[in-house]
Amino acid sequence: MAVKHIPTDIVHSGTTGGTTGCGTNTNEHSDHWVNTSSSITCNKNGCKN
Repeated sequence: MAVKHIPTDIVHSGTTGGTTGCGTNTNEHSDHWVNTSSSITCNKNGCKN
C-alpha cells in the first residue's frame, strides 16, 4: 500500500493512520495524507527499498 502527502505530492510506503516506511507519522496533519495506488516516489530509506 502507498500513501500520498498532498502538499508535497510525494508518495510514501505505508497507510494513513500510521507511519510511512521512512518513519513519517501520518496521524499528524491527517488531512494531508491519502491512500493511493500510485508508485512510491519517496527516496528515503524504508520507502524506496
